Amino acid sequence: MSAESGRLPLNALRVFEAVATHLSFTAAAKELGVTTAAVSAQIKSLEADIGVPLFRRHTRAVALTQEGAELLPGVRRGLDELRRAVDRLRRERVGGMLNLSVPSEFLQRWLLPRLGEFTRRHPEIEVRFGPARAGLDFSRDDFHAAILYGSGNWAGLKSERLLDEWVFPVCSPALLAKLGPIETLNDFSRYPLIHSRAEPWVDWLRRVGGDTTRAETVPMAEDSAATLAAVEQGKGVALARWSLVAADLAAGRLVRPMMPSVQQRNAWYLVAPPEHFSLPKVVRFRGWLIECCREFPPPTGETLAAE
Repeated sequence: MSAESGRLPLNALRVFEAVATHLSFTAAAKELGVTTAAVSAQIKSLEADIGVPLFRRHTRAVALTQEGAELLPGVRRGLDELRRAVDRLRRERVGGMLNLSVPSEFLQRWLLPRLGEFTRRHPEIEVRFGPARAGLDFSRDDFHAAILYGSGNWAGLKSERLLDEWVFPVCSPALLAKLGPIETLNDFSRYPLIHSRAEPWVDWLRRVGGDTTRAETVPMAEDSAATLAAVEQGKGVALARWSLVAADLAAGRLVRPMMPSVQQRNAWYLVAPPEHFSLPKVVRFRGWLIECCREFPPPTGETLAAE
Protein backbone atom coordinates (compact mmCIF):
# COMPACT_ATOMS: atom_id res chain seq x y z
CA MET A 1 0.00 0.00 0.00
CA SER A 2 1.45 3.33 -0.94
CA ALA A 3 2.47 5.42 2.01
CA GLU A 4 1.23 8.56 0.29
CA SER A 5 -2.41 7.55 0.06
CA GLY A 6 -2.91 5.88 3.45
CA ARG A 7 -5.96 4.25 1.87
CA LEU A 8 -6.79 0.66 2.67
CA PRO A 9 -7.90 -1.17 -0.53
CA LEU A 10 -10.65 -3.18 1.17
CA ASN A 11 -12.20 -4.58 -2.00
CA ALA A 12 -8.84 -5.78 -3.33
CA LEU A 13 -8.01 -7.36 0.05
CA ARG A 14 -11.33 -9.22 -0.02
CA VAL A 15 -10.44 -10.51 -3.52
CA PHE A 16 -6.99 -11.48 -2.24
CA GLU A 17 -8.51 -13.49 0.61
CA ALA A 18 -10.85 -15.33 -1.79
CA VAL A 19 -8.02 -16.22 -4.21
CA ALA A 20 -5.78 -17.33 -1.31
CA THR A 21 -8.57 -19.51 0.08
CA HIS A 22 -9.27 -21.27 -3.25
CA LEU A 23 -5.81 -20.90 -4.83
CA SER A 24 -7.77 -20.24 -7.98
CA PHE A 25 -8.70 -17.01 -9.76
CA THR A 26 -11.67 -18.75 -11.39
CA ALA A 27 -13.10 -20.15 -8.10
CA ALA A 28 -12.60 -16.79 -6.38
CA ALA A 29 -14.42 -15.02 -9.22
CA LYS A 30 -17.34 -17.46 -8.89
CA GLU A 31 -17.56 -16.89 -5.11
CA LEU A 32 -17.49 -13.13 -5.51
CA GLY A 33 -19.85 -13.01 -8.47
CA VAL A 34 -17.41 -11.22 -10.80
CA THR A 35 -15.32 -12.17 -13.83
CA THR A 36 -11.91 -13.84 -13.64
CA ALA A 37 -10.46 -10.82 -15.44
CA ALA A 38 -11.82 -8.53 -12.69
CA VAL A 39 -10.22 -10.72 -10.01
CA SER A 40 -6.89 -10.68 -11.86
CA ALA A 41 -7.04 -6.90 -12.21
CA GLN A 42 -7.72 -6.44 -8.48
CA ILE A 43 -4.77 -8.66 -7.53
CA LYS A 44 -2.43 -6.83 -9.92
CA SER A 45 -3.57 -3.51 -8.46
CA LEU A 46 -3.03 -4.76 -4.90
CA GLU A 47 0.45 -6.08 -5.73
CA ALA A 48 1.37 -2.76 -7.33
CA ASP A 49 -0.02 -0.89 -4.33
CA ILE A 50 1.92 -2.97 -1.79
CA GLY A 51 4.99 -3.33 -3.97
CA VAL A 52 5.49 -7.11 -3.73
CA PRO A 53 4.07 -10.14 -5.62
CA LEU A 54 1.45 -12.03 -3.61
CA PHE A 55 0.95 -15.05 -5.90
CA ARG A 56 3.04 -17.20 -8.16
CA ARG A 57 1.00 -17.88 -11.27
CA HIS A 58 1.40 -21.21 -13.04
CA THR A 59 -0.45 -22.56 -16.07
CA ARG A 60 -2.97 -24.57 -14.06
CA ALA A 61 -2.36 -23.42 -10.48
CA VAL A 62 -1.82 -20.42 -8.22
CA ALA A 63 0.39 -20.40 -5.12
CA LEU A 64 1.02 -17.80 -2.44
CA THR A 65 4.41 -16.15 -2.31
CA GLN A 66 6.09 -15.79 1.07
CA GLU A 67 4.80 -12.21 1.26
CA GLY A 68 1.29 -13.35 0.38
CA ALA A 69 1.43 -16.04 3.09
CA GLU A 70 2.54 -13.41 5.61
CA LEU A 71 -0.28 -11.05 4.62
CA LEU A 72 -3.10 -13.60 4.62
CA PRO A 73 -3.63 -14.14 8.41
CA GLY A 74 -3.90 -10.40 9.08
CA VAL A 75 -6.30 -9.90 6.19
CA ARG A 76 -8.50 -12.75 7.42
CA ARG A 77 -8.55 -11.38 10.97
CA GLY A 78 -9.39 -7.92 9.70
CA LEU A 79 -12.16 -9.10 7.38
CA ASP A 80 -13.60 -11.34 10.10
CA GLU A 81 -13.69 -8.43 12.53
CA LEU A 82 -15.38 -6.24 9.94
CA ARG A 83 -17.98 -8.95 9.27
CA ARG A 84 -18.63 -9.34 12.99
CA ALA A 85 -19.01 -5.58 13.42
CA VAL A 86 -21.49 -5.37 10.55
CA ASP A 87 -23.37 -8.43 11.82
CA ARG A 88 -23.55 -6.91 15.30
CA LEU A 89 -25.00 -3.72 13.89
CA ARG A 90 -27.54 -5.67 11.82
CA ARG A 91 -28.54 -7.76 14.85
CA GLU A 92 -28.82 -4.70 17.07
CA ARG A 93 -31.15 -3.04 14.58
CA VAL A 94 -33.31 -6.14 14.24
CA GLY A 95 -32.77 -7.78 17.62
CA GLY A 96 -30.45 -7.55 20.57
CA MET A 97 -31.33 -5.30 23.48
CA LEU A 98 -34.47 -3.16 23.39
CA ASN A 99 -34.26 -0.53 26.15
CA LEU A 100 -37.60 0.88 27.26
CA SER A 101 -38.52 3.51 29.84
CA VAL A 102 -41.83 2.55 31.47
CA PRO A 103 -43.54 3.79 34.68
CA SER A 104 -43.28 1.05 37.28
CA GLU A 105 -47.02 0.79 37.96
CA PHE A 106 -47.87 0.31 34.28
CA LEU A 107 -44.97 -2.11 33.82
CA GLN A 108 -45.94 -4.30 36.77
CA ARG A 109 -49.71 -4.26 36.39
CA TRP A 110 -50.25 -4.15 32.61
CA LEU A 111 -47.17 -4.76 30.48
CA LEU A 112 -45.20 -7.52 32.23
CA PRO A 113 -48.12 -9.99 32.41
CA ARG A 114 -48.40 -9.76 28.61
CA LEU A 115 -44.71 -9.63 27.71
CA GLY A 116 -44.20 -13.39 27.54
CA GLU A 117 -46.06 -13.49 24.24
CA PHE A 118 -43.72 -10.88 22.72
CA THR A 119 -40.68 -12.86 23.88
CA ARG A 120 -42.10 -16.04 22.34
CA ARG A 121 -42.67 -14.28 19.03
CA HIS A 122 -39.34 -12.44 19.01
CA PRO A 123 -36.70 -14.43 20.93
CA GLU A 124 -34.02 -12.40 19.13
CA ILE A 125 -35.05 -9.28 21.10
CA GLU A 126 -34.19 -8.93 24.78
CA VAL A 127 -36.35 -6.29 26.44
CA ARG A 128 -34.77 -4.27 29.25
CA PHE A 129 -36.72 -1.76 31.33
CA GLY A 130 -35.53 1.42 32.96
CA PRO A 131 -37.43 3.81 35.23
CA ALA A 132 -39.60 6.55 33.82
CA ARG A 133 -38.01 9.96 34.23
CA ALA A 134 -39.69 13.34 34.29
CA GLY A 135 -37.08 14.77 31.93
CA LEU A 136 -36.48 11.89 29.55
CA ASP A 137 -33.49 12.73 27.33
CA PHE A 138 -32.96 10.23 24.52
CA SER A 139 -29.71 11.93 23.54
CA ARG A 140 -28.27 11.17 26.98
CA ASP A 141 -30.12 7.98 27.98
CA ASP A 142 -29.79 4.76 26.01
CA PHE A 143 -33.54 4.17 25.70
CA HIS A 144 -34.93 3.21 22.31
CA ALA A 145 -38.50 4.18 23.29
CA ALA A 146 -40.70 5.00 26.27
CA ILE A 147 -44.27 4.37 27.35
CA LEU A 148 -45.62 7.53 28.98
CA TYR A 149 -48.91 8.72 30.43
CA GLY A 150 -49.75 12.25 29.41
CA SER A 151 -51.15 14.61 26.83
CA GLY A 152 -49.20 13.24 23.86
CA ASN A 153 -47.06 16.35 23.44
CA TRP A 154 -43.38 15.87 24.19
CA ALA A 155 -41.03 18.36 22.54
CA GLY A 156 -38.91 16.91 19.74
CA LEU A 157 -40.39 13.42 20.10
CA LYS A 158 -42.92 11.42 18.12
CA SER A 159 -45.78 9.96 20.15
CA GLU A 160 -48.39 7.37 19.25
CA ARG A 161 -51.55 6.96 21.34
CA LEU A 162 -51.82 3.44 22.71
CA LEU A 163 -54.53 3.28 25.37
CA ASP A 164 -57.29 5.57 26.52
CA GLU A 165 -57.72 5.67 30.28
CA TRP A 166 -60.67 5.81 32.69
CA VAL A 167 -60.80 6.26 36.46
CA PHE A 168 -63.41 4.96 38.92
CA PRO A 169 -63.67 3.99 42.60
CA VAL A 170 -62.28 0.64 43.79
CA CYS A 171 -62.09 -1.07 47.17
CA SER A 172 -61.45 -4.50 48.65
CA PRO A 173 -64.20 -7.15 48.53
CA ALA A 174 -64.18 -7.29 52.36
CA LEU A 175 -64.77 -3.55 52.68
CA LEU A 176 -67.63 -3.67 50.18
CA ALA A 177 -69.23 -6.54 52.10
CA LYS A 178 -68.89 -4.56 55.33
CA LEU A 179 -70.05 -1.13 54.15
CA GLY A 180 -72.32 -1.99 51.22
CA PRO A 181 -72.43 -0.67 47.65
CA ILE A 182 -72.28 3.03 46.83
CA GLU A 183 -75.57 3.68 45.08
CA THR A 184 -75.69 7.45 45.56
CA LEU A 185 -72.93 9.98 46.08
CA ASN A 186 -74.12 10.42 49.68
CA ASP A 187 -73.14 6.79 50.31
CA PHE A 188 -69.50 7.88 50.02
CA SER A 189 -69.76 9.22 53.56
CA ARG A 190 -69.63 5.63 54.87
CA TYR A 191 -66.27 4.99 53.23
CA PRO A 192 -62.86 6.29 54.18
CA LEU A 193 -61.45 7.96 51.06
CA ILE A 194 -57.88 7.17 50.08
CA HIS A 195 -56.40 10.09 48.20
CA SER A 196 -53.73 9.85 45.53
CA ARG A 197 -51.66 12.62 44.00
CA ALA A 198 -51.96 10.78 40.69
CA GLU A 199 -55.79 10.49 40.80
CA PRO A 200 -57.32 13.19 43.04
CA TRP A 201 -60.92 12.67 44.16
CA VAL A 202 -61.83 16.30 43.63
CA ASP A 203 -61.69 16.01 39.82
CA TRP A 204 -63.76 12.83 39.69
CA LEU A 205 -66.35 14.05 42.21
CA ARG A 206 -66.72 17.33 40.35
CA ARG A 207 -67.28 15.42 37.10
CA VAL A 208 -70.00 13.16 38.55
CA GLY A 209 -71.59 16.01 40.52
CA GLY A 210 -70.55 15.04 44.03
CA ASP A 211 -69.35 16.83 47.16
CA THR A 212 -65.74 17.85 46.73
CA THR A 213 -65.11 19.22 50.22
CA ARG A 214 -63.76 15.95 51.65
CA ALA A 215 -61.02 16.00 49.05
CA GLU A 216 -59.29 18.96 50.60
CA THR A 217 -58.45 17.65 54.07
CA VAL A 218 -57.06 14.10 53.77
CA PRO A 219 -53.38 13.09 53.38
CA MET A 220 -52.45 11.86 49.93
CA ALA A 221 -50.65 8.68 48.86
CA GLU A 222 -47.53 9.42 46.85
CA ASP A 223 -48.26 7.23 43.84
CA SER A 224 -50.61 4.67 42.32
CA ALA A 225 -48.72 1.73 43.84
CA ALA A 226 -49.09 3.09 47.39
CA THR A 227 -52.75 3.92 46.77
CA LEU A 228 -53.62 0.46 45.49
CA ALA A 229 -51.69 -1.23 48.29
CA ALA A 230 -53.82 0.67 50.82
CA VAL A 231 -56.99 -0.30 48.94
CA GLU A 232 -56.03 -3.98 48.90
CA GLN A 233 -55.49 -3.80 52.65
CA GLY A 234 -59.08 -2.62 53.10
CA LYS A 235 -58.18 0.88 54.32
CA GLY A 236 -60.72 2.64 52.14
CA VAL A 237 -61.93 3.39 48.64
CA ALA A 238 -59.74 5.08 46.06
CA LEU A 239 -59.82 6.18 42.47
CA ALA A 240 -57.89 3.92 40.14
CA ARG A 241 -56.94 3.86 36.48
CA TRP A 242 -58.59 1.10 34.47
CA SER A 243 -55.32 -0.15 32.96
CA LEU A 244 -53.79 -0.63 36.42
CA VAL A 245 -56.67 -2.53 38.09
CA ALA A 246 -58.36 -4.48 35.28
CA ALA A 247 -56.49 -7.69 36.20
CA ASP A 248 -57.22 -7.23 39.93
CA LEU A 249 -60.91 -6.74 39.20
CA ALA A 250 -61.01 -9.81 36.96
CA ALA A 251 -59.32 -11.89 39.67
CA GLY A 252 -61.63 -10.59 42.41
CA ARG A 253 -58.84 -8.93 44.42
CA LEU A 254 -60.59 -5.57 44.00
CA VAL A 255 -64.20 -4.60 43.34
CA ARG A 256 -66.04 -1.52 42.08
CA PRO A 257 -68.47 -0.22 44.73
CA MET A 258 -69.81 2.36 42.24
CA MET A 259 -69.84 1.85 38.49
CA PRO A 260 -69.51 5.22 36.73
CA SER A 261 -66.08 5.76 35.20
CA VAL A 262 -64.69 9.02 33.87
CA GLN A 263 -62.55 9.02 30.74
CA GLN A 264 -59.31 10.97 31.10
CA ARG A 265 -57.84 13.55 28.75
CA ASN A 266 -54.45 11.96 29.25
CA ALA A 267 -53.67 8.56 27.76
CA TRP A 268 -50.80 6.08 27.38
CA TYR A 269 -48.39 6.78 24.51
CA LEU A 270 -45.43 5.14 22.85
CA VAL A 271 -42.82 7.90 22.65
CA ALA A 272 -39.42 8.06 20.93
CA PRO A 273 -37.31 10.24 18.65
CA PRO A 274 -38.86 10.00 15.16
CA GLU A 275 -35.92 8.03 13.74
CA HIS A 276 -36.23 5.35 16.43
CA PHE A 277 -39.67 4.37 15.12
CA SER A 278 -37.98 2.90 12.02
CA LEU A 279 -35.62 0.61 13.98
CA PRO A 280 -36.76 -2.95 13.17
CA LYS A 281 -36.84 -4.01 16.83
CA VAL A 282 -38.93 -0.96 17.73
CA VAL A 283 -41.20 -1.65 14.75
CA ARG A 284 -41.75 -5.21 16.02
CA PHE A 285 -42.40 -4.13 19.60
CA ARG A 286 -44.77 -1.38 18.46
CA GLY A 287 -46.75 -3.80 16.28
CA TRP A 288 -47.15 -6.27 19.14
CA LEU A 289 -48.00 -3.51 21.64
CA ILE A 290 -50.71 -2.01 19.43
CA GLU A 291 -52.21 -5.48 19.01
CA CYS A 292 -52.32 -5.90 22.80
CA CYS A 293 -53.94 -2.50 23.25
CA ARG A 294 -56.63 -3.30 20.69
CA GLU A 295 -57.48 -6.45 22.64
CA PHE A 296 -57.81 -4.52 25.93
CA PRO A 297 -61.46 -3.42 26.19
CA PRO A 298 -62.72 -0.29 27.98
CA PRO A 299 -64.37 -0.72 31.39
CA THR A 300 -67.94 -1.90 31.63
CA GLY A 301 -70.75 0.22 33.02
CA GLU A 302 -71.54 3.88 32.56
CA THR A 303 -68.66 5.94 31.21
CA LEU A 304 -68.47 9.73 31.27
CA ALA A 305 -66.46 11.65 28.70
CA ALA A 306 -63.48 13.72 29.71
CA GLU A 307 -64.21 17.34 30.61
